[in-house]
Amino acid sequence: MTHPDEIPVRGSLTKDRPLDALTWLRVGGPADWLFMPADEADLSAFLAALDPSVPVFPMGVGSNLIVRDGGIRAVVIRLGRGFNGIEIAGDRVVAGAAALDAHVARKAAEAGLDLTFLRTIPGSIGGAVRMNAGCYGQYVADRLVSVRVVLRDGSVTDLPASALAMRYRQTDLPEGAVVVSATFRAPPGDPAALAARMDEQIAKRDATQPTRDRTAGSTFRNPAGFSSTGRADDTHELKAWSLIDRAGMRGATRGGAQMSPKHANFLVNTGGASAADLEGLGEEVRKRVFQNSGISLEWEIMRVGEAGKPAPEQRE
Repeated sequence: MTHPDEIPVRGSLTKDRPLDALTWLRVGGPADWLFMPADEADLSAFLAALDPSVPVFPMGVGSNLIVRDGGIRAVVIRLGRGFNGIEIAGDRVVAGAAALDAHVARKAAEAGLDLTFLRTIPGSIGGAVRMNAGCYGQYVADRLVSVRVVLRDGSVTDLPASALAMRYRQTDLPEGAVVVSATFRAPPGDPAALAARMDEQIAKRDATQPTRDRTAGSTFRNPAGFSSTGRADDTHELKAWSLIDRAGMRGATRGGAQMSPKHANFLVNTGGASAADLEGLGEEVRKRVFQNSGISLEWEIMRVGEAGKPAPEQRE
């Protein structure tokens, strides 16, 4: 079977690549390999040749991710310029997996199509599909028609949205599959009105969230009141930030990590935090919330990889 460095690629393949600079929280150890394919054909050929026992981890722009300090024992696949195109025809928007959510929302609005819910969602389309991302009462599940994926064996297929079992912050994709594009059906709207709505959304977000800090978006999922499609039922919804507040954890710190004083459900790297600081603080928040309310918060931020070695003073 073929080792990664024995496979010819047109993109870039780097061994022992640190991942901290590729995540919004700026933490994380190295990947065994980082592969940035030139295009879909390059990705397909690489996966077809790669030893099936070698795990792969598709990574977006790292907006909702903690990579642990020990790094990832896998080939991390990160899509770039060859996967960020946006095509619009009729009521359909086809967006590459590396296209930023905000950019897709703006381009659709310019064409008179309403995907405004994507405007304030951090990250790229591939991650938005995987997480069934949503905002302002709309979710990817509401607009997604299909996704194009490269499977672990290198084959390429289009999957209808109905095959993904999309639900709150979750989507069922085949193991090792890499989303390369997504097709949305968008309702019409006046471009000026859509632009104004997005401006209002940005203003509201900036007023209530720590947008100038190093965060990874919401840390924990809202714990209840969501249907199988991911749509919120506001009559039963509990807010994670409120539970954290009531547990006295707004502004709590651990090393360089802090629960934001501005929005209690945002985990912040104030400077110099390790992945262990961030994850450890998050687990302390979960513990305190459970002690206070009996509710067990679930992480919304994905945590991957291996823990690093403890500092000398922490070792037994």
